[in-house]
Amino acid sequence: MITNQVQIWTVIAGLGIGTLFIRYSFLGLLGNRELPEWFLRHLRYVGVAILPGLIAPLILWPEATGGSPDASRILATIAAITIGVWKRSVVGTVVAGFGVLYAVQYFTG
Repeated sequence: MITNQVQIWTVIAGLGIGTLFIRYSFLGLLGNRELPEWFLRHLRYVGVAILPGLIAPLILWPEATGGSPDASRILATIAAITIGVWKRSVVGTVVAGFGVLYAVQYFTG
């Protein structure tokens, strides 16, 4: 663990500069160029490919329950997916998921 203030701020500055270069490589270098149609078509699927990988562990192995599946989270997921597919509303999906999660947790203690 770093305990020296100079080392901490050096690491923070280095990470900030690294992040700037990563973002500039996409936004600054490619921002004004016309991208090929095949690239844009594939780029549409990035969010759909990444979000399940980020969300699935939070549903199936939540840290709040010690890593064991929880009925309230699974029911909230089912409600959110149902509303998302049925209504195609992001706000409705989030409200349904949170509503079911907190209602089930409230009534089961």
